[in-house]
Amino acid sequence: MATQGFFEGAGPFETVEAGAAKFDLPILYYRDDLFLAFFSADAAGVREVLPSPSLSPVLYRPGRALIGLAAFNYIETSIGPYGEVAVAVPVVHGRRAAPLLPALLESRYPGFGIFVIHLPVTTTIARDAGRGVWGYPKFTADMHFTSSPESIACEMSEADRHILTLRAPKRGLLLRDERPLVTYTTKGTDLVRTTVPTRGIFQVSMRPRGARLELGDHPVAESMRALDVRDRPLMTRYYVERAAILPRGEIVESGVRPHEGYQGSDRDGKVTCSWEGTG
Repeated sequence: MATQGFFEGAGPFETVEAGAAKFDLPILYYRDDLFLAFFSADAAGVREVLPSPSLSPVLYRPGRALIGLAAFNYIETSIGPYGEVAVAVPVVHGRRAAPLLPALLESRYPGFGIFVIHLPVTTTIARDAGRGVWGYPKFTADMHFTSSPESIACEMSEADRHILTLRAPKRGLLLRDERPLVTYTTKGTDLVRTTVPTRGIFQVSMRPRGARLELGDHPVAESMRALDVRDRPLMTRYYVERAAILPRGEIVESGVRPHEGYQGSDRDGKVTCSWEGTG
């Protein structure tokens, strides 16, 4: 197993309170189902979303930036199970990003990370923890994951208002992932970088057939339409196995423009799953 022994020495732990959430840091993610896709979006629009000129978006080609969507079904964690969907921009902090290369090298490229635009979750505990400690732009939503031997999908809504549906195949080159996930968020006027150790195995597929993004009539969907996010991904990943450790972040810049994202209502969402084609 790729994650064997991964959590040894994860502490020391500290107890933290944020809104309705009381939990220990770091948060441990023992088992999750994750798939993600990268699309192209309008580069000028993406730059306007970023809170600081020191964050440079990674370009796919002139005029088009990369934007990623990742759907997590956290099955076993130290704060309980929940769902999460990230809408995020691959960026480089402190220097101009070279086209494509930072997205290929990820954390091996100096200053690389993803700036999180929206981060809906299905529990108020996950929402309050994320906003309170890291400034993650979280709100609560409902998510339904559909899985089959060939594909996986996540349909997300808020109070029966469709936000988006993301579909991806379960095929491609099998690779081991031992690189940390680096995120950028704002907490007030501070830019926070968080380095999340991860271990996993994923399948990667370039321009896969059957992969698609469908946007609904929700404000989050409209914000993505405003960025001209294309509906066919350039690349997808499906994680066969994955685990992660979420620690505190560090302030890397002050005086940036706050980015709180869509906040939604004060409600718990729900996460449901179904399996198809299993006999």
